[in-house]
Amino acid sequence: MGQCYPKFLQNQNDGGDSDHHVEFAGGNVHLITTKESWDQKLSEANKDGKIVLANFSATWCGPCKIMAPFYSELSEKHPSIMFLLVDVDELTEMSTSWDIKATPTFFFLRDGQQIEKLVGANKPELQKKITAILDSANPR
Repeated sequence: MGQCYPKFLQNQNDGGDSDHHVEFAGGNVHLITTKESWDQKLSEANKDGKIVLANFSATWCGPCKIMAPFYSELSEKHPSIMFLLVDVDELTEMSTSWDIKATPTFFFLRDGQQIEKLVGANKPELQKKITAILDSANPR
């Protein structure tokens, strides 16, 4: 279960952009590049009654790269959840306001409020949390 520590917390930047070609936002994952797009997607999800799963990630983070295809796959399997991807280096202010200490960090939101959180690249645990949240939202 790996995790990385964002550069904005380390106060260093190696300047390398060599990892930017990695496909982080495949499937039904919405890449969030501005605070406005974040607000718009949250508003959309609230209107549609969807749970939001926000992945705070970094292009240079090994565990984030490992999780990216799995996250995309999950987004296709669970259309009732809105999957968002936030690059902590692009939106440092927002990452700070969400108290991101390591990447990847996953937040589950309902009506804009956090209902669950997972830190680290733990595929089984992420799947388990999705199942539990969907079960609680749609009791049989």
